[in-house]
Amino acid sequence: MPAPANKGSPSGRKDFPWWLAVAAAIAVALGIAILVSDIYGQVFATVSQGIWITIWVSLLAFVLASGLGLLLAVMSLSEHIALRQSARFYIEIVRGIPLLVLLFYIAFVGAPAIVALWNFLTHPLQSAGLFEPLLVRDFSLLWRAIIALTLAYAAFLAEIFRAGIQAVDKGQIEAAKALGLKRVQRFRLIVMPQAMRTILPPYGNDFISMVKDSSLVSVLGVVDVTQMGKVYASGSFRFFETYSVVAYIYLILTISLSLGLRWVEQRLNSRD
Repeated sequence: MPAPANKGSPSGRKDFPWWLAVAAAIAVALGIAILVSDIYGQVFATVSQGIWITIWVSLLAFVLASGLGLLLAVMSLSEHIALRQSARFYIEIVRGIPLLVLLFYIAFVGAPAIVALWNFLTHPLQSAGLFEPLLVRDFSLLWRAIIALTLAYAAFLAEIFRAGIQAVDKGQIEAAKALGLKRVQRFRLIVMPQAMRTILPPYGNDFISMVKDSSLVSVLGVVDVTQMGKVYASGSFRFFETYSVVAYIYLILTISLSLGLRWVEQRLNSRD
């Protein structure tokens, strides 16, 4: 019988989150600086205008990516070879392209191609005066960025969903078949509720990564937090103050999400 772990041993105690205490102290100090300093206050007032765009882009792109990723995961586990190979092709190709390159490709190659295809398909209706020709500039840069993030993260989320689904005990699926549940019912009532316990940690981590990677949309001129910081810094030459505030905002968002994810995981584990 193994001896009980000592409280002083690494395995027998719960470490105090000193990293969180230090991070909170820095956050409080910078928050006070924003309140009492005219410079930091002005920087924050300018940069914070992009917070809602950052949140909107991250949430919408992640929801769309989750739907597409789940579809790809189901396809990759399909009995039909065409579906499996199509899903693997998409996942491997997209995962091999840097996100910034994919962002540029969708924005400056994919969007014009979509516009050209739309105009080709609706040409008869345009000739009849029912539709106006769509111009490339009518395809907003914000939506180009959202589509790029969606396509990129769908490939990563597909692997997370696939691993979670495959982790479910096959015996439970067979039992559900014996009870007469249809495939959709088995997936909704048996597979996904159990798979979510495996999926949740990496799924939440990918959402945090999405919030950080949403800063890349600033290269297209989308007015998120990073873009507002770039504009202010280039005009005022206060790079230290500006990017300190930008980093502060992103850290508040990501650390809050990380702590929330840990709380959810602990609640799920406490039910076991």
